[in-house]
Amino acid sequence: MTGLSAVIPTARLELRPLRIEHAAEMAGVLSDPGLHTFIGGAPLDATALRARYERLVAGSPDPEVAWCNWVLHAVAEQCLVGTVQATLSGPTAARTAEVAWVVGAPWQGRGYATEAARGLVGWLTARSVAEVVAHVHPRHQASAAVARAAGLTPTGERQDGEIRWRADVA
Repeated sequence: MTGLSAVIPTARLELRPLRIEHAAEMAGVLSDPGLHTFIGGAPLDATALRARYERLVAGSPDPEVAWCNWVLHAVAEQCLVGTVQATLSGPTAARTAEVAWVVGAPWQGRGYATEAARGLVGWLTARSVAEVVAHVHPRHQASAAVARAAGLTPTGERQDGEIRWRADVA
């Protein structure tokens, strides 16, 4: 699959491929403990986030899996505001993309997550992904709204307590 490190432009954002150097700025963007209400864990400091980004940028150890990660650059504000990711797996003809998004607390409520998720799903669709999947905590209404706006629908399936959302895009 080619172009996995492409910049994905949207109306107000550039989804820029994750780089290790983003860790310092992203540590501030992701510093609000409230971002972990539904996903667990705690914010990482710049050093820990850098180590995480080093692992992500190195890529999946499984040759059948591709990790695709972007930071969200708000063009007008000239700053990073969040991330999106897609984990691609499966045979090329039936490739699945498991997606996720997060927008820093100061930038929430502006539609950035929806815009980024729509941009990501559109980009994946253009690359012959057959199915897009997201897992959303049942009480996380904002994330459910993003999934719905990106064209995903909830299924009756749950994984680790989260609702599986999906869209056939082939």
